[in-house]
Amino acid sequence: MNFTEILKSIDDFVWGIPLIVLIMGTGILLTCRVKVVQVRKLGKALKFMLTNEEGAEGEVTSFGAFCTAMAATIGTGNIVGVATAVAAGGPGALFWMILAAFFGMATKYSEGLLAVKYRTIDEEGHALGGPFYYIEKGMGASWKWLAKLFAIFGVGAGLLGIGTITQVNGIASAVKNFADPDSEHMISLFGGEYSVATVAAAIIVAAATALVVIGGIKRISSVTTIIVPFMAVMYVVVCLAIIIFHIKEFPAAIAEIVKSAFGLRAMAGGALGAMMVAMQKGVARGIFSNEAGLGSAPIAAAAAKTKTTVRQGLISMTGTFIDTIVICTMTGTTLIMTGAMDQGLEGAECTAYAFGQGLPWSQSTGAFVLMLCLAFFAFTTILGWDYYSERCLEYLVGKKKNVLLTYKWIYILAVLIGPFLTVEAVWTIADIFNGLMAIPNLIALVALSGVVARETKEYFEKEAHMKISA
Repeated sequence: MNFTEILKSIDDFVWGIPLIVLIMGTGILLTCRVKVVQVRKLGKALKFMLTNEEGAEGEVTSFGAFCTAMAATIGTGNIVGVATAVAAGGPGALFWMILAAFFGMATKYSEGLLAVKYRTIDEEGHALGGPFYYIEKGMGASWKWLAKLFAIFGVGAGLLGIGTITQVNGIASAVKNFADPDSEHMISLFGGEYSVATVAAAIIVAAATALVVIGGIKRISSVTTIIVPFMAVMYVVVCLAIIIFHIKEFPAAIAEIVKSAFGLRAMAGGALGAMMVAMQKGVARGIFSNEAGLGSAPIAAAAAKTKTTVRQGLISMTGTFIDTIVICTMTGTTLIMTGAMDQGLEGAECTAYAFGQGLPWSQSTGAFVLMLCLAFFAFTTILGWDYYSERCLEYLVGKKKNVLLTYKWIYILAVLIGPFLTVEAVWTIADIFNGLMAIPNLIALVALSGVVARETKEYFEKEAHMKISA
């Protein structure tokens, strides 16, 4: 058994039926306890997302915290992750990704609410919060071991998984597809042959990362509030254009997604197996993309300038809506409608094919547009996850500035070497850390669901009373 096969065995164990049941079950439980807040209050949440709360304590504006969270959320999972999910689990993986995201909105709402409720403000005025704080303060000091376990997995996810390697690997792949699609300009490095475009991408992204992450949360927030809205709109516009251009294939694509989701394309005996593969890949890639239940987004939510727990919870849940229900759905639909998923391509190459064939322009133009989108998406994810993993490390070691600064440089080094690792191994490692990170957080969310329900009820009752009084 080689290294890749060992990783796959670990991944299959971590992302087995129990974890999928835990993720979906937690989302369903919280959806019931907050009375489907993701449907009832979505309009209010979108409004809160764009407005700041006056007279509140915190480090960055609510919109800044939202953009930092979205920066870490909207990444290669939206482009490469959807392609790998559809390739491995069939079109039905997209159905399970969307369904998991619907319940995941309630999960993300609860994470944002608890992050603000149990956060602390240190002597330097920094707002600190996230799963490790709501586990320790909400569940009690006897559960601190679970908080530390989350923090350990969070550092691993940032350094070896979702934060660095997968993101820069996706950027480098897109740059190579555009600048050197036929691998004509190669150099020998680390005992292998790599395109000059891949090496250049690694150096540039690592240098840009260093310039931003050394500045901390405020610099990360200021960069992401500019890049995130721009990149999301640009990507959605291109995907919409592809869908409109292939509108005749749209009904067939929807039918294909639903049939595949329930194993109806497989032979009778293999229907259940096909459905389980679609569910596993859809939920796993979905949580990689929107991070609902992962416990990462509440770390940024805790830094928001707000005095209302429910308000930040509502803002947090819009991230899952935009990331998966809007952006991932568009990516998956374009892959199916353009036939990209049937070409035997992998990751960014599959989405590049869809972008090249989807509109009446050349393949190179499509590859350039995708490269631009992927570069923005993945770069901001690298920035957001540096902040997340640093907070996890800080929880474990305290405010040891030398340790934290050393970690920053190790993080930058991980970005530099990311493009030289194989795609399959990279995504498998990311999946493993995501799953391990989610388990302590989901346990806490179930344990504190009563707190979430009570805070939600009190907030909306008070709001209704104020409207009646006015």
